Amino acid sequence: MPYKVAVLMGGSSFERDFSLASGKYVLQTLERSGHTVLPLDTTGSLVEILRREQPDVAFVALHGGHGEDGTIQSLLEYLAIPFVGSSSGVCRTAWNKSMLPVVIASHRRAVGDTAGPTHWPHGVLLSATAFKDYGAATALDLIAERLPSGYPYAVLPASGGSALGVNRVDTFEQLAPALLDALSFDDEVLIEQWVSGVELAVSVIGSGDAARALPPIEICSRDGFFNTAVRLDPDLVEYYAPVRPASLAADATTAADILATVEKAVLEVHRSYGCRDLSRVDLFWDSKAGRVKVLEVNTSPGMAAHSLLPMAAAAADLPFGELLDELLEMALARSAR
Repeated sequence: MPYKVAVLMGGSSFERDFSLASGKYVLQTLERSGHTVLPLDTTGSLVEILRREQPDVAFVALHGGHGEDGTIQSLLEYLAIPFVGSSSGVCRTAWNKSMLPVVIASHRRAVGDTAGPTHWPHGVLLSATAFKDYGAATALDLIAERLPSGYPYAVLPASGGSALGVNRVDTFEQLAPALLDALSFDDEVLIEQWVSGVELAVSVIGSGDAARALPPIEICSRDGFFNTAVRLDPDLVEYYAPVRPASLAADATTAADILATVEKAVLEVHRSYGCRDLSRVDLFWDSKAGRVKVLEVNTSPGMAAHSLLPMAAAAADLPFGELLDELLEMALARSAR
């Protein structure tokens, strides 16, 4: 049935333009499906408008801070407005990439499975305060001991998306500038092993045991690095939806086994965090190690026409309008309970 849907978009984060593109595609699709859509940029009048308009449900098409860190979700919870997506607590946890090992380990203890399919790059976390007040910059020589696999490293903000502030570091001399760049986007920075392999993005729909993975999207950046510039320029990247089996293995049987492992890992991540309705897990299939290496989980994935989740839905022969309707029904059913 048609609903009055508030589509929240824009905001003040570094990812505002990405969010506006997502919001535009979502609202156009919802309108075509017969819903009454209330497009809202998240400004200072947001609460006043929401209280006056009383939407049936909200769709969060925000990316970056406030949209993915639990801020807008906690506000909607306070206003008792049902919304599509994970709870404020889950969003807060998922927003910080350094929490991934902690969350997975906790989930495995809870379910009694200590050897799940998910792995992640080894890394260290440092804060801006450690550099500013405690002289952490004088100890950068220790990185070779903490990450003995050696260069290259990935240096990135602990929180954030769209590859903003992410740099590949191949030498010690590149480390300090990369740290400064990452810290310009967040107060904490991760230094991780650089992961190579087949880059995949896998969207998940649903919650708990009912969650299901959509076909994996294979990402092939012509520069070898899916950075912000590449994400903005379709001429610099090729997507394969779904992933080409030959990219995973030479024979079809092995490729199918790898795909099954990828799906298990993605669902483990989604369920470990307690994500609901939708998420997107970004990962590599590391063929040398024979492992899934998860980079992060996105609780508010891109929803623009060219974004990875709509692309995955198309690969699953799932019309985007039907998917959005399903997500709205999930949020409203949760509210009814």
